[in-house]
Amino acid sequence: MSNIRVVTDSTCDLPDDLLEEFGITMVPLTVIFGDQEYLDGRDLSSADFYRKMAESPELPTTAAPGEGPFIEIFRRLASEGASGVLCVNISHALSATGQVAVKAAESVKDEIEVRCVDSRSLTGGLGSIAINAAKAAAAGADLAEVVSLATDLTERTRLYGALNTLDNLKRSGRVSGAKAMFGNVLAIKPIVDVSTGVVLEAAKPRTRRRAFEWIRNRLLKDSPISDLYLGHGQAQDFDLLLGILGDSLDISNARIGDIGPVIGTHAGQGIVGVTYTTNAAA
Repeated sequence: MSNIRVVTDSTCDLPDDLLEEFGITMVPLTVIFGDQEYLDGRDLSSADFYRKMAESPELPTTAAPGEGPFIEIFRRLASEGASGVLCVNISHALSATGQVAVKAAESVKDEIEVRCVDSRSLTGGLGSIAINAAKAAAAGADLAEVVSLATDLTERTRLYGALNTLDNLKRSGRVSGAKAMFGNVLAIKPIVDVSTGVVLEAAKPRTRRRAFEWIRNRLLKDSPISDLYLGHGQAQDFDLLLGILGDSLDISNARIGDIGPVIGTHAGQGIVGVTYTTNAAA
């Protein structure tokens, strides 16, 4: 078995059982409600977070981890016999987390080699890259090979999010090329494209059904695909998406999961996210 280890952050939305299964170490970001801070993926369940957000008079905010948690983990992995670490994080354009990891890697360069990769993704997209990298390491790939695989996957990972509200995204400031959607906020159920690491407008359907049909058509257009992930943040109509996709696609092997507090803070309750890997780069 390879002694290369994989580190990521909590925006991967991987549950504890998968982190343990693939030997992936996760560094949590922080979600802040007023003067209360919670570690993402540790202190709040997804259900508790969305309920708390709905009850809060103000939207929560998020914060990247400091260098300390990364340094501590890199050193612990070195002490456990790791010869190298791949650290793959949320899109560097959307969070300072990746830059923090790069600085932490520099701090431990005399103790262990840590290579940092910008996933240009988040939630299930980031999770799939981390899983595939960990599988390669377990199969005996060296650090250069694991980094090469992760880098290749960043070019072929697609992420689309069907939003139920624009309020969170608008107030978060992480809108980039999606600003044009705000002019017609009451009449649309927009889809954003985060496939290149920034939030871009993909489509402006007027109903959720049409949004889900757009996603189905996008999946069909990009087929064949792999690493399909279907996630949501307390979306009451998630079963509608599954039904629409299941009528045209085999989704039996899809990973299905919750979109956690950090992504939910910026995307809002009802977010539905679809990530997958294509054969071609963006």
